[in-house]
Amino acid sequence: MLRRLLHALALLCAGASFASDHAHAQGPALHQKPVKVVAPERLDVPTATGVARLAIYVSADWSMPHPEVARAVIVIHGILRNADVYYANALKVRAAAGPEAASSLMVVPQFLSDDDAKAHGLGADTLVWQRDGWSGGMDALAPSPVSSFAALDAIMAKLADGTLLPNLKSVVVAGHSGGAQVVQRYAAVGKGESSLTARGIHVRYVVANPSSYLYFTAERPGPDGRLAPFAGAKSCPNYNDWKYGFAGGVPAYADQTLQTYEARYAARDVVYLLGTDDVDPNHHLLDKSCMGEAEGPYRYARGHWFFAQMQARLAASFTHRIYDVPGVGHEAGKMFAAVCGLAALFDTAGCPSK
Repeated sequence: MLRRLLHALALLCAGASFASDHAHAQGPALHQKPVKVVAPERLDVPTATGVARLAIYVSADWSMPHPEVARAVIVIHGILRNADVYYANALKVRAAAGPEAASSLMVVPQFLSDDDAKAHGLGADTLVWQRDGWSGGMDALAPSPVSSFAALDAIMAKLADGTLLPNLKSVVVAGHSGGAQVVQRYAAVGKGESSLTARGIHVRYVVANPSSYLYFTAERPGPDGRLAPFAGAKSCPNYNDWKYGFAGGVPAYADQTLQTYEARYAARDVVYLLGTDDVDPNHHLLDKSCMGEAEGPYRYARGHWFFAQMQARLAASFTHRIYDVPGVGHEAGKMFAAVCGLAALFDTAGCPSK
């Protein structure tokens, strides 16, 4: 109880900056520093060498039954790994969604780095990744090489426990920026959804302002946004490797074929949220690698171009939805608190149908 109270105080402070973790970044080196706050709870994640522990925030004690919970929302933090800010954000957005959302369970995992573990003296059983390796589903550095996607599987399995959440009807997996990269790729290759759908629980993925997308083709958008052979392939030979494509470097977790994953991805409920002001081609946290640049000049264009090519290639079998969030740039809180953000997370009214 004391640990929860101390973290509640920390979250009140974090809430002051809930509009965006990136808006307060002082430069590209900030994500290389240890996090200020480590999530207080732990979730056991099974691995080949035993059980590892994932740092996590949960809005209720999920060691006991919660028959009042009909919806769970998993929110993935960005590259700064500041899960405390994202958790404070998640609670504010839930409150903004109105009384019907009040019983929703909010879950925010924290993908810590080895520097975070050293700075905070965390136990040897705590899962840690390279600073941003987790965003592509890469294996943890310690205590066992388990994918960040497998950690999400463990969260899904926990939510699928009918003794804990007997009336759960829907699960939303949402992310902004680096977190949206996780969500988009997990929507393609993730395995955890099956444990929920087996109980008739609907799963949705919300992808907000990522720097890059996982493509299912070697082609890339040209200056007009239409797919074409990538003109820069010779100077950027790895442009279609993971986490941008399937040509090479695919994590061991993803053990099916590209065609299987594309069909699965197209069939899943995916909503894209794009801030109309997220158009800075030199944003200090934008993926400026040649692989990222192959997808477009800035996040807003990259999102629309990815969606358009999927729609053109798959036609009627592609039923994902995309929404612009007017006047918002790279700001997580404003994205999720917008009318369409609330609709994507909580099915509130007001977002135009597409």
